[in-house]
Amino acid sequence: MIQSPPIGLSPRLRSTPFTKRVEEAGVSSYTVYNHMLLPTSFASLEADYVHLKNAVQIWDVACERQIEVTGPDAGWLVQMLTPRDLSNLKIGKCYYVPMVDENGGMLNDPVLLRLEEDRYWFSIADSDLLYWIKGLAYGLKLNVKVREPDVSPLGIQGPKAEDLMAQIVGDQIRHLPFFNFKRFNFNSLDLLIARSGYSKQGGFEIYVEDFKLGETIWDTLFEAGANMDVKAGCPNLIERIEAGLLSYGNDMTNDHTPHQSGLSKFCDTKKAIKCVGRESLLEEIENGPWRQIRFLEILGKPLAPCRDSWDIRKNNIFVGKVTSAAWSPDFKTNVAIGMIHRDHWEPGTVLIVETPDGSRELSIKNGPMIE
Repeated sequence: MIQSPPIGLSPRLRSTPFTKRVEEAGVSSYTVYNHMLLPTSFASLEADYVHLKNAVQIWDVACERQIEVTGPDAGWLVQMLTPRDLSNLKIGKCYYVPMVDENGGMLNDPVLLRLEEDRYWFSIADSDLLYWIKGLAYGLKLNVKVREPDVSPLGIQGPKAEDLMAQIVGDQIRHLPFFNFKRFNFNSLDLLIARSGYSKQGGFEIYVEDFKLGETIWDTLFEAGANMDVKAGCPNLIERIEAGLLSYGNDMTNDHTPHQSGLSKFCDTKKAIKCVGRESLLEEIENGPWRQIRFLEILGKPLAPCRDSWDIRKNNIFVGKVTSAAWSPDFKTNVAIGMIHRDHWEPGTVLIVETPDGSRELSIKNGPMIE
């Protein structure tokens, strides 16, 4: 098997407040995400997967950069960016918000936090969204400030995540609802903590607001979790596909709308009258999307993770593509995510996918393996 060459490091590829600790913990591979290092494995993809589902991991997800929007017109600008209705977004709440351009194409799918009446953070996926937001604010002469603050998220994920956090901040964290955040006393530090994260195993994200505090917070978590099998980890490809968690830039891009991306439940397009892509999205709602994300099973022996998309065919006619795939040790099958033409997306439909190991049968599923 041909090994990928290592990533060449330079000042353009930013490290994080936790990079030193991540490397001490034995990171075995990185990717680049928002011009920063993002770990992708430690022991191995499969070993990390097993540990995530049984214990607790600390994730360096500082690459989930924050875009802060503040000022009298902040609410106006934030609503322009998404077809999701934000009128009920209260201080202390998080919303998952598809973000679109003037054509309704996906620009990002961040988590939006409302910190104050006129202060918001977008915790973004991998794209240069900052410039789009700055451009709209400047072009419309809105009374806002748009910037990237010194904030670096740190994930605590896994079934023992709540026990670990309670050991440090107290049992009150157990009562924090999903997609809510508040400030807690974390070993004498005042930290903003949300119940959220990029896995279905449960957990939290700490929004570290000072680069210099990174290693101190990391060390505190490891000391408190010494009896919980705490380890360094990262978003796990297998677990996220099982859970149906989408990856922007991978499963959907600017060429896809939220409706094609299976995100209609996060859109209130008719109510979101300020959204810049509203007209295009309303037209698509009327006609229905011609393609859409589906959860898939690829039959046969284990496949290596999907590095490039794989064509899906019916009677030699192209009908879609697999964008994420991996062998699931728990479900003993190849789990996958793909974009499928509407004539072929009904559950139970059997198609053919062209993998690096040859043609395989592929089945459309009702939903992800982990609901």
